[in-house]
Amino acid sequence: MNPFQQPNRVSSDAWALPYPRGKVSQGPAFTPVHPSPLGLISPTNANRRKDHCSHLWQGGIGNGSYDVRELADFILPRRYKWLITPNQMNRGSPINQHILDSTGTLAARNLAAGMFSGTCSPTRPWIKLKIGHLDSTQTSPTSLWLAECERLMYLIFAESNFYTAMAIFMFDLVVFGTAVNLIYEDFDNVINCINPCFGEYYVDIDGKYRPVIFYREFTYTIAQVVDEFGWENCSSMIQQFYDRRDGAGLTREVIIAHAIEPNTDAEKYGILSHFKYRETYWEWGGATNPQSGTSSRGFLRKRGFNERAAIIGRWDCKAQGIDKGINPPLVADVQLKNQPASLLPGGITFLQGMMSTGNDGMKPAYGNWKPDIASISADLEEVRKRIRDTFFNNLFNVASQFETRSNITAVEWDMRKAESLIMLGPVFQRLYNEVFTPTIDRVWGIMSRAGIIPAPPPEVAGKNIEVKFSSLLEISQNAAQAGSIERMFQVTGQIAGIDPAATDNLDFDMALDIYSSLLNNSPRIIRSPAQLTAIRQARQQQQQAAQAAQQAETMTKAGVNASQIDVGGGQNLVQKMMAGG
Repeated sequence: MNPFQQPNRVSSDAWALPYPRGKVSQGPAFTPVHPSPLGLISPTNANRRKDHCSHLWQGGIGNGSYDVRELADFILPRRYKWLITPNQMNRGSPINQHILDSTGTLAARNLAAGMFSGTCSPTRPWIKLKIGHLDSTQTSPTSLWLAECERLMYLIFAESNFYTAMAIFMFDLVVFGTAVNLIYEDFDNVINCINPCFGEYYVDIDGKYRPVIFYREFTYTIAQVVDEFGWENCSSMIQQFYDRRDGAGLTREVIIAHAIEPNTDAEKYGILSHFKYRETYWEWGGATNPQSGTSSRGFLRKRGFNERAAIIGRWDCKAQGIDKGINPPLVADVQLKNQPASLLPGGITFLQGMMSTGNDGMKPAYGNWKPDIASISADLEEVRKRIRDTFFNNLFNVASQFETRSNITAVEWDMRKAESLIMLGPVFQRLYNEVFTPTIDRVWGIMSRAGIIPAPPPEVAGKNIEVKFSSLLEISQNAAQAGSIERMFQVTGQIAGIDPAATDNLDFDMALDIYSSLLNNSPRIIRSPAQLTAIRQARQQQQQAAQAAQQAETMTKAGVNASQIDVGGGQNLVQKMMAGG
C-alpha cells in the first residue's frame, strides 16, 4: 500500500493551509475550514468567462501561432495543437511529414535532457531546505526535521509522475519558449502532473510580470466529462448523449474550457476569498459541439487553490557557388523554345533528330556534368551545426569536445560539465524563480494538508523556511572544496608522524562538519554537539576510573612486595613502616 494514502483526505478546495510554505506553525499540520460551495454559478458569469477567453485567444494566440506551428511541424509535431477540433476522423495518421532531417528534433532533445539533468535530475539532490543558518546537513533537531521533509518530498517526486512531466516540460520549453505543468492533489501518489500541449492554452502575466493566468481548451468524450465533473453539472445535451441506451454517444467529443487565475472577485464566483487562485471549467459552445444551441448551466466545476497549480515556465547567407553547383546555368537547343522541358529527376524532354545525328536515343540533359556532392554535404552539415549550436548542444557534449587524459578525476569532469552550463545561467535562474519555487510551494502545501509533514520541533515555530536549489556547478565546487579538506587531513597525518603536536593546529570537529555538509550527507552521520560532549565526558570518566583502578592495583602490588621483605627482628618492611621504624 502506498504509505501516503490518508483516510478522508480532502482536496485543496475544502482545506486551507494556515501558513504558507516557508512558515512553520506550532499548531496542527492543517486546519479544516468551511469548503467553498461547489454548486453551479449563474450562466451569465460563465458566458462572460467564455467571451473573455475568446478575446484572449484571438488577441494573444493568433498573433504568433503561425511561427509556432512551423516550429512544431519541423521539430516537435506531436506536442502542438493547431485547432482544438472534436471528433476528428484523421487521428493516427502521420503528422511529421515535414521532417526530412531530424537534426532539429535531436538537438532539441539533447538540450531538453541537459536542462532536465541540470535542474531537477532524479539521480542527485537538487533542493535544500533552510531555516535561518540551519540546513538539512547539520546536526541539530531542526536539521533532522528538514532532512526528513526533504526525504519525503523526494519520495513524492519519485513515486508520482513529476519527473516524467518535467522532462516533457523541458522539451516544450526549448522548442516553443513556454511550457506548463499542472500540479494537482492525488489520493494514490500525493500529486499528479499534467502537461497541456502548446497551442491549446493561453498564458498571461499580472502587474508584476509573473505568468499566473492560464486558459486552455481541450477535448473530452462525453463519458470523460460525466466521469470528471458529474452528470448533474453537465448541460442537457451532454446528459442526453450520456443517457442513450446504445452507448453511441459516450465516445463523442466536446470542447471543455479551463482557466486557472488569481482569485479576484471571489464573491462573484462563489469561492472563498482566502484562496489565492481559482480554477473553473465550463463547456465551450460552438457549431461543431453537441452543446451548441443549448443553454449553459454554468461552470462544470469551480474551486480555489492556496498555491499556484499552473506552473508556467518561459525561456528568456549562403554562398552562391554551392547554389550554382547544385542548380547550374543551362543552354538549350532552339527547338526547345516554347516547348515543355523537364529537369526533374527522371523527367524526359523530347527532341527531334536525336536518333538521326548518330547519338543515343536518350542521354542526360546535363551532359557529362556531375553534381558536387561534397559541397552539398558540407553545406548541409553547416546548417546542422548551426541548428545544434542554436540548441546549445555544444554545452552538453563535454565528452566529445574536450581532450581527456587517462588520469582525469570525477571532480574535474564534473567541473568541466558544470562550467559549460554557465551560458545558461540566466535561463536556470528564471526557471528557479518561475517554475521550481512555485512547484515546491505547491507540493509543500499538498503535503501539509495531507498530514505527511512530520511535526516540527518547537524551536522553529513561526520561522520562515527557505528553499535553495543546487546546481551542477555548485555541487562540483563543493566536491573540489571537500577534496582540499581531504588533502589537508593527509598532510596533517604525514606531519604528525614526525611531530604529533601538528594535529593541534586542526579543529577536527569543525572540519568534519564542513566536510559532511559539502558532500550533502545526512545529518545523522555527524553527532550533535550535545551528544559529542556526553560521549567525551563518559569516555573521560572511564579513563579516570581506569587510571584510579590501575593506581590501586599498583599500590596493592607494592604492598604485597613490601610485606615479603624481611628487615630483621622478625618483622617485614610493612610492619616496620607501620610501627614508625
